[in-house]
Amino acid sequence: MNYFNQSTPASELQDYLIEKQWMDSKEKILSIEKPGEGNMNVVLRIKTSQRSFVLKQSRPFVQKYQQIEAPLNRIAVEHQFYNSVQSDALKNHIPSILGYDATQHLLVLDDLGNCEDMTNIYASRNISENFLQKLVAILTLIHNSEVPSNFPENGEMRELNHQHIFVLPFLEDNGFQLDDIQEGLQELSMPYKQDDDLKEIVNEIGNKYLSSGNTLLHGDYYPGSWMTEGDNLYIIDPEFGFVGFAEFDLGVMAAHIIMATGEEAYLNSIYDFYDGNADKKLVSRVAGTEIMRRLIGLAQLPLERSIEEKQYLLELARKMILS
Repeated sequence: MNYFNQSTPASELQDYLIEKQWMDSKEKILSIEKPGEGNMNVVLRIKTSQRSFVLKQSRPFVQKYQQIEAPLNRIAVEHQFYNSVQSDALKNHIPSILGYDATQHLLVLDDLGNCEDMTNIYASRNISENFLQKLVAILTLIHNSEVPSNFPENGEMRELNHQHIFVLPFLEDNGFQLDDIQEGLQELSMPYKQDDDLKEIVNEIGNKYLSSGNTLLHGDYYPGSWMTEGDNLYIIDPEFGFVGFAEFDLGVMAAHIIMATGEEAYLNSIYDFYDGNADKKLVSRVAGTEIMRRLIGLAQLPLERSIEEKQYLLELARKMILS
């Protein structure tokens, strides 16, 4: 396997892309850039004499946390996901596939341009109703997509995610130094790690997450996967995708909007906008679990909140799980 990154000589990458017939022999690479900070994969923006496109390649570890092993075939899941959501209504909201190399665990995608992800809602503490409705409408379309019989189970990625959502945040001694993130966070986390009733429900949801379902899921439907350019909205990074239960995507989405705004009412708004079948209680429980794992787990967010605000969110999350 050839590892491509920002320091790869342009001539080497150019030869590879021409050999794969993804570039014309007259086309020249002008620059290799990082379009942003990827969590899971190496992501490069390739600018040529004719255009620009994005190259994604998986590694046997998480790019942002390289001490954590991760399955290489996650890029195959992303490739299959994009192929599965090719309806006319969804094509305007996902990048086009330009090339795929299974042996190199590499995907080449159309460059969406000067987009920004929606993690800015954590700072603004606000999301427009227009974007909220669009996000739910796109998710409805994804969930209504026909599921290919050969869609990958994505078991290894789910096992990895399961540990970081449903297990590690709720262990009293999990090796995370929460006070290194924010003074007082470790003490704040302990009542939830010692709450057996809470952990029993979280464990039940975790088992459901690992089970098979009948709905195509994005698997990581949060602001880092939502890209905007003006009024345009794109969905990226479906490497956690799998066939499961709709409430998981809905709950993750609700959790992040509630964390950003502090408003529990968005749970109702998302549920009301969604044009599909979903158990509202389960959506609430998934949302509560996601809030907790983002506040007291390893996968922290750019969420600048006081200890008092995090205490409020954790109590709200507990109520959402136990209700």
